[in-house]
Amino acid sequence: MKRIGKWVFFVVFILILAFTYTSVFGIYSEYGDYTITYIKGIQDIRWGIDIKGGVEAVFAPEDGVDASDDQMNAVKSIIDLRLVNQNVTDYELYPDFTNDRITVRFPWKSDEENYDPGEAIKELASTAKMVFRGGSTQDGEELLTGSDVTRAYVSTITDSKGEHPIVVNLEFTEDGKTKFKDATTKYLNQTISIWMDDTCISAPSVNSVISDGNCYIEGGSNGGFSAEEATSLANKINAGALPFNLKIESYGTISPSLGTYALQAMGIASVAALCFIFLFMLIMYRVPGFVAFIALLGQLSISIMAVSGYFTFIPSFTMTIPGIAGMILSIGMGVDANIITAERIKDELWTGKTLDGCIANGTKSSLSAIIDGNITIIIVAVILILVFGPANIFSAIFGVSTTGLIYAFGYTLLVGVIANFIMGVFASRLMLRSISGLKFLRNKGLYGGKKKS
Repeated sequence: MKRIGKWVFFVVFILILAFTYTSVFGIYSEYGDYTITYIKGIQDIRWGIDIKGGVEAVFAPEDGVDASDDQMNAVKSIIDLRLVNQNVTDYELYPDFTNDRITVRFPWKSDEENYDPGEAIKELASTAKMVFRGGSTQDGEELLTGSDVTRAYVSTITDSKGEHPIVVNLEFTEDGKTKFKDATTKYLNQTISIWMDDTCISAPSVNSVISDGNCYIEGGSNGGFSAEEATSLANKINAGALPFNLKIESYGTISPSLGTYALQAMGIASVAALCFIFLFMLIMYRVPGFVAFIALLGQLSISIMAVSGYFTFIPSFTMTIPGIAGMILSIGMGVDANIITAERIKDELWTGKTLDGCIANGTKSSLSAIIDGNITIIIVAVILILVFGPANIFSAIFGVSTTGLIYAFGYTLLVGVIANFIMGVFASRLMLRSISGLKFLRNKGLYGGKKKS
C-alpha cells in the first residue's frame, strides 16, 4: 500500500473541525443593532410547525364571487408554488370547495423576532402575475400577461404516429389573440416561456404562427405530459388569469406540538449521545475509533449545512421532527460503516500481516458491504422525496397533510447517507492511512491487533 503523507491527517482534521464549528455556530458580525450573516448556523434553520409553531390563515374570494372548483384548484396551485419558492416544505393546504375557502398553515421563519406573518400572508394572497416572455429567461421581452388568457384546460391530440399525447390547451382573449399572433410570428422556431411571479412554469417551442387564439403546449421529450403534470400546469396558468382577488378571512398562530424546551432537551441529548459514541469507539477500536468519530463530526456538519442554508446554492430547509429522525438514522449508518471497517482491519491484524497491509485489506474488504447498505437507504430516501415532495403529482394521492413531514425525513436521510460516503468512506480512510504513518502510532495493539512484546 502506498503511504499517504502524515500531514494529510492534520489537514483533514482541521478542515472537519472548522466545518463543524461554522455549521453549528455560523459566522456573524454586529454593527449596533444590525447583524450581518456571513455563514448560517443552526440558529438560522427554519423549524417546522411541530417544533416552533407557525401561522394559520383562511383565504376566501372577494365579496360577491362564487368560485368554481377549477378556480379554487388554481388558487391552491399558486399558493402551493409560492410556499415552495420560499423553501417552506412543512406546510398544510386544504381547499374547501363547498364554502370557497382555502386554509393554509406554515411555520415561522428562523428569525421570527423580525418576521411579520401578516405580510407573509398578504404575499400569499396577492394576485399572481403571469407573463409570457420571448426566450427562456426572465429578462426576455414581455409578450402577453395572464389577463390575455381566457382559460387553460387539458385535452389530447392525435400526433403523426397515431398516438394520443396529453396536452394543455390555451384560449386567448380578442386582444390576446392579436398579441399571440405577433409573438408566434416573431419567435417562430424559438421559445416562448411562461412565468408565474419569478418562476418559469413552462418554456415551449413555437412550431407555427398561431392566429386563431387557440394553441396547445406539448410536454416531455416524448411529446406528452402525464395527466397530473398537465392538470398542474393548467391550474397554474388559470391562476394567472383569475377573475377575482383573494381576501384574508382570518389568521392566527399555531402552538407547536413539541416546543422550544423539548428542542433544547433534544440538543442536550444529542451532545450526550455523541460523547457516548466517542467513548465507545475509542475504547473498542482505539485509533480507528478516534478517526471514525472525526469523520462522524464531518458527516453531522454536512447534514446541518444542508438544512441551514450554509451554502448559498443550497437554500435553507424546513426542519421537522421526522427530519431530525432522518438525520439521526443517517448518523447511525455512519457509525455502522466505520465499525464494519474497524472490524475488518482487526480481523486482518490477527493474521500477522503488516499494519499497512491490514489497513489496506480491511478498508477494501469492507467497502462493498458499506456501499450495499447505503445504496438501499438512498433508494428508499429518493422514493420518499419523489412521492411526498412538496407540490408534486403524488400529493393528491397521499394527502398534503403528511407531505412536508415525510419529505423532510427523506431529505435529511438522503443528505446524511451522501455525507457518510464523503466522510465515513473517503475522509476516514484517508485520515487512517495518514495517521498510521506516525511512529508512535505504529503499534498494532492501537488498531485492535496483538500488542508488541
